[in-house]
Amino acid sequence: MFLKKWVHLNQSKINFSKNAVLLFLFFQGITSVQAQQATAISLNDALKIAKENNKTIQKSHIEQRISEKEIAEAKNLRLPEVNFNAMYSRLSDLTEYEGGFFSDKHTYTPEPGTVIYDAVTKFEMPLYAGNRINNAIKKSKEENEIAKIKVEKTQNDIQLQVTTTFLGIYKMMELQKIIGESIKEEQERLKEVKAFKTFGTVTKNEVLRSELQLSDRELNSLTNKKNIRIALQELKTMLQLPEEAEIAIDTTGLLDIAPLKDYDFYFKETLENEEMRIANREVDIKKTALKIVKGSYYPKVSFFGNYNLKYPDYMLFTLNRPYLYTVGQIGVETSYNLSGLYKNKAKVQVANLKVELQKNELELVKNEMVDKVFRNHTQYQEIQDKLPVTDKALDLANENYRIVKVKYLNQLVLITEMVDADNALLQAKFNKVSTRIDAVMKHYELLHTAGLLNK
Repeated sequence: MFLKKWVHLNQSKINFSKNAVLLFLFFQGITSVQAQQATAISLNDALKIAKENNKTIQKSHIEQRISEKEIAEAKNLRLPEVNFNAMYSRLSDLTEYEGGFFSDKHTYTPEPGTVIYDAVTKFEMPLYAGNRINNAIKKSKEENEIAKIKVEKTQNDIQLQVTTTFLGIYKMMELQKIIGESIKEEQERLKEVKAFKTFGTVTKNEVLRSELQLSDRELNSLTNKKNIRIALQELKTMLQLPEEAEIAIDTTGLLDIAPLKDYDFYFKETLENEEMRIANREVDIKKTALKIVKGSYYPKVSFFGNYNLKYPDYMLFTLNRPYLYTVGQIGVETSYNLSGLYKNKAKVQVANLKVELQKNELELVKNEMVDKVFRNHTQYQEIQDKLPVTDKALDLANENYRIVKVKYLNQLVLITEMVDADNALLQAKFNKVSTRIDAVMKHYELLHTAGLLNK
């Protein structure tokens, strides 16, 4: 039966909210509420709280702040490097060879001893490095832009997950109402069948069939109630509420949505959504990385200086001057890595290929987004077209149920036809409310794809 299948399918799919990292809380002011008192949460409240307190969103904010610090770290490459080095050592005797290693030799003992002290302070400040420092700073800024966009994307993703959770619970709640009404109908029918059996107008088999139908409804009700409790518990965990807190969802105005706009509007917005913007920034980063690699072809020019405190004085090619002395240097130093002329070629080729790869990835993301927005827009229109059909189907199911019930009360049809009419009515009722909820869900998915859910 469709209902039993739907309930068990829903039970298997109840994990829809497990991947949704949701909501922190608006219960900060309700800590004194009794555990038995359920507090209703509206969707708008949940979305606002999630935007501010959701752990995944907070993580994306932290990553953004890290990227900002990395900009400062890259800028520090412009600052001078300052080092201090101190040394203490003892010298051995000096052996001097007049010719070769096996010629006559003389041994000298350094005076005034064998101890050397050396303290050096030096600094180096880059003046030019093939524009690698400027490009490193530029790359850090581009990565920071991606981090900001990822914050927006995370907020959009979490809001869609919150909405999915709410609408999923709402659908199960509506199903529970329908099942509850059906159980009351089945209980009344069972009384009627038992009365017929007393008068001998129906067989025991029809009583058993009616009891079986009622039992099936009651089992479906128990399963659906359990699914609702599971979903609410998961929502409570997402909201990080106290374990003893009881929550419920406020469905007021939940099905009120803005009218559907034309496809071109959503298409243009999708080309500027978070995923497209991230893909574009990734191309810029790869191009900047290519410039950094090409910077290795250029020399490095630095301004440097040092100041030395030494003992003894062996600057004059003798170890017999027991004096403490100081000496300093200041100037410009140029270095050029000649091996880079042939080693850097492969690095440049790799960097170029990465640029091409990222451009290809951009096109893939664009194709995916275009297909997704077209699919969501088409499916939304399809669901809208189904709404009048479900309304008509419910009217027909109600009329069919009325006719069959009259016939059954007059003993013109069997209990099987009554059960079929009841199932058809139950399905029509559920289809109507389910289609409306699906339309709202598809609307939110369309907004999410177009990057409009957080606007």
